[in-house]
Amino acid sequence: MSLITQLAQEAKSAAYELAVLEESKKNEVLQDMADAIRANKQKIIEVNKKEVARAKENNLEASMVDRLVLDEQRIEDMAAGIETIVELPDPVGATREFGKRPNGLDIKKMRIPLGVVCMIYEARPNVTADAGALCFKSGNAVILRGGKEALDTSLVIAGLLQDVLEKHNLPKALITVVPNPDRGLMQELMNQRDYIDVIIPRGGEGLINYVTDNAKVPVIQHFKGVCHLYVDKDADLDKAMNLLLNGKTQRTGVCNALEGLLVHQAIAGDFLPKVAEALREHKVKLHVDKRTSEWFPDADIIDESGYGEEYLDLEIAIRVVDDMDHALQHIARFGSNHTEVICTEDRAAASRFQRTVDASVVMVNASSRFSDGSQLGLGAEIGIATTKLHAYGPMGLESLTTEKYLVNGEGQIRS
Repeated sequence: MSLITQLAQEAKSAAYELAVLEESKKNEVLQDMADAIRANKQKIIEVNKKEVARAKENNLEASMVDRLVLDEQRIEDMAAGIETIVELPDPVGATREFGKRPNGLDIKKMRIPLGVVCMIYEARPNVTADAGALCFKSGNAVILRGGKEALDTSLVIAGLLQDVLEKHNLPKALITVVPNPDRGLMQELMNQRDYIDVIIPRGGEGLINYVTDNAKVPVIQHFKGVCHLYVDKDADLDKAMNLLLNGKTQRTGVCNALEGLLVHQAIAGDFLPKVAEALREHKVKLHVDKRTSEWFPDADIIDESGYGEEYLDLEIAIRVVDDMDHALQHIARFGSNHTEVICTEDRAAASRFQRTVDASVVMVNASSRFSDGSQLGLGAEIGIATTKLHAYGPMGLESLTTEKYLVNGEGQIRS
């Protein structure tokens, strides 16, 4: 038996044991996991610094390095995220009543775990803790296959979580890190349809496409984050500026950063000169079409095909639009179903934008950077689904469960 098949079998077996664990016990274990991460933060940082140094020596992209780094604050965020999960209600076992059929059959649906979740990710060692905690609370075993750049940090974090599992007489296989980043092993992992129920890839578009094209297990996809801010004619321009700068410059190498700015022509003359000055101060590279270049003489001029890029850097594409319809058309063509934002004081316009835009998160007068599981009250997130089966948007506990029917009768037979 190969290593991958053995790991997958052990995870499947462990998942059965977890599926019946009481919520109070789960919460006790999770709190111990948060405590273990805090108590060993220096150990995590020491290993992580070595990986970050190697990544820089190997000229890893700045956005990837940013995701790889774990400092004291990010480690505290991991621990606090687990504690938030402790406070959330366990979805497993929750029932919905469908009532009685005319023949007397009583119909319900009950939430159950998916089973075994496989995470395939790049340069995100925090995923190890987030996915481990979310899967544990929702009754799933998880197999984690990280990239080589984050493997040592992931193994340290997973080791801490496994120590807690053993302390509570639970199988270590509930949280498993594949110890070898070999791509051949990843392909074998994606073939384990007898043992793995779903794969969730997190990383660049190339990784997502590779997993989607080659997996024999169902895949929940998150291709990229091309997020826009549309500044409507009735926007508060100070508010719009704050949303722009926070969305674009607060942290660039993340999927909820802004990559596009759309501005209604009626307020372009008032707003865009201020935008040009502010983005110049933040050293943001600008991409504009010929019409918009009036306000940005030093910007890179692009044609229609130049929009829709995920820069993950201090870069943004800007466009003046005729009206909201024009903005909606642009988002429909160039957005990635991730997060879209409108800045407006017109409630009717805000409502129309939220109803019309096809994105997993649609915001009014709020930064795109809030499109995150922890910020939306999910504790942590296991990923952001930009396709709609079976989840859409940041995935928390409930997204890691499904429902089965419970049918109760008194001997009825079908005629």
